[in-house]
Amino acid sequence: GNKPRVRSIRFAAGHDAEGSQSHVHFDEKLHDSVVMVTKESDSSYLVKVGFLKILHRYEITFTLPPVHRLSKDIREAPVHSLHLKLLSVLPIPEGYSIKCEYTAHKEGVLKEEMLLACEGGTSTWVRVTVQARVMDRHHGTPMLLDGVKCVGAELEYDSEHSDWHGFD
Repeated sequence: GNKPRVRSIRFAAGHDAEGSQSHVHFDEKLHDSVVMVTKESDSSYLVKVGFLKILHRYEITFTLPPVHRLSKDIREAPVHSLHLKLLSVLPIPEGYSIKCEYTAHKEGVLKEEMLLACEGGTSTWVRVTVQARVMDRHHGTPMLLDGVKCVGAELEYDSEHSDWHGFD
């Protein structure tokens, strides 16, 4: 028949009806929000910078562990990427603080390399590969990792933001 249905809501122990059950909590061990630097070999490091948005420029700062092959006078080797530019290298007690600028030029998982070499020495170098997951412009704004800062956006050619007014 037509018996009234009774529905009840049960809260887990420790939560009240007004409380924190609507908040999402991440376990700190599972959700690390910093740029990850992994040693791949004696002369090669992989730097994972997380999700970035296409056609945006980012300043990325990370710590490279001490590299015995490098002295304090480090510079970018002449072979360099169009999309990854070394801004500074500072010796610190933990190794080297590296600051670079990265332009997310296409979507997908992208890897850009830079070679760091000692001033005056061409045989001593370290390869740093920056890996980013670049999202297209329709998928929102990514939450950036600590050490990644958006410093600008590139204008798109098919954009209504163009200064182009056509031919007169």
